[in-house]
Amino acid sequence: MRIVPLITAVLVAAFLFGLVIERDRLFALVNDLSPRDEVSEDMAETPEATPEVEEVADDPVDDGVVRVMATRSVAREIDTQVRLRGQTEAARQVSILSEASGRVISDPLRKGAFVEEGQLMCELDPGTSAASLAEAEARLAEAVARRPEVDARIPEARARLVEAQARLEEANINANAAKRLSQGGFASDTRVANTEAAVQSAQAAIVSAEAGVKAAEAGLDTLQANIESAQASVARAQTEISKLRIKAPFSGVLESDTAEIGSLLQPGALCATVIQLDPIKVVGFVPESEINRVEVGAMAGARLNDGVEVQARVTFLSRSADMTTRTFRVELTVPNPELAIRDGQTAEILIQSQGVMAHVLASSVLTLNDEGTLGVRTIDANSQAQFVPVTVLRDAPEGIYLSGLPDQVDVITVGQEFVTDGVPVAPSFEEVIQ
Repeated sequence: MRIVPLITAVLVAAFLFGLVIERDRLFALVNDLSPRDEVSEDMAETPEATPEVEEVADDPVDDGVVRVMATRSVAREIDTQVRLRGQTEAARQVSILSEASGRVISDPLRKGAFVEEGQLMCELDPGTSAASLAEAEARLAEAVARRPEVDARIPEARARLVEAQARLEEANINANAAKRLSQGGFASDTRVANTEAAVQSAQAAIVSAEAGVKAAEAGLDTLQANIESAQASVARAQTEISKLRIKAPFSGVLESDTAEIGSLLQPGALCATVIQLDPIKVVGFVPESEINRVEVGAMAGARLNDGVEVQARVTFLSRSADMTTRTFRVELTVPNPELAIRDGQTAEILIQSQGVMAHVLASSVLTLNDEGTLGVRTIDANSQAQFVPVTVLRDAPEGIYLSGLPDQVDVITVGQEFVTDGVPVAPSFEEVIQ
């Protein structure tokens, strides 16, 4: 071990301790050791130094009072910002998949091309789809053509029912007449039996007519079901044909080539990928410690990795935290008419939040108490040291922004590590750092 650096460090520490803490005693010791005549000669040669020596001698401190350097700080309102790291993200991105099977018969579009909403992307060979549609339409036409015939059966069946009811009424009248004549001896039993048989025959005719009405109505219902089935078949065939022409769901940029001509697509096969870049989203993730400082509609700015700066407002703030990072998704919506901003660019996001009162101090004033809490040592009205916890808002070239202090406070800048709460101090004030 080298002994010289160790001795030097001890001497320096002792000198600093005497200079800061025991400065008065050190000066007194120096004055006692200095010859009187040399002091007089020095004072005579440098008369301007006399007031300083007298000031030191005339400003003694009591035992237990610690000399410190301090500054008087006044709080001011600052605009706080939430700083995030994020990236750009396309407003919409979709992989267009085939819903039908078929061979591609359209020329491919190359990636990077701009497509409009509804523009044809891939067209498949129709095959027998047209024949299936024609067959379904023919069945529909046939079912519709039978409608007048079936409709006419219902009135006919109802007319038969009315006729049967009239015959029953006539048979009842004849039967009653025959019974009365038979009671007077003017009609035979055979005639009475014949009239009763006629009544029963009329009743059977009514039942048959009612069944005919129901059958006609059922035929109409069956025909209507056939018509609806035929219509469904036509719609199904038309839908299958529409699936053969795959179109862009929205305007955007092709991120991949469309399917090559001659290739066979199955349901679920990729035709193309389209992304929408106007507008574009800038996405970041807010830590839960700062989520209350961000709100939807707040003004924000973003600087991309290529130096481009954009301004927008917060359009989305997640209500649910990410289970892994415990952060909340925040989105800005930025106009991008020239498509200059690409999907996936790194961005630095600054979101404006409500202004707060803060002090600007040098970072060297920060200290820790016995519990490990970050704060500063201040001087109260009784000239005693007092620890005050603070919150660091952000760094700046002129110092650090702190909150948690009164609007005006005296902060110890040198010697805060040598005092504790309640220790009397004798401050020497320096210029306020602003």
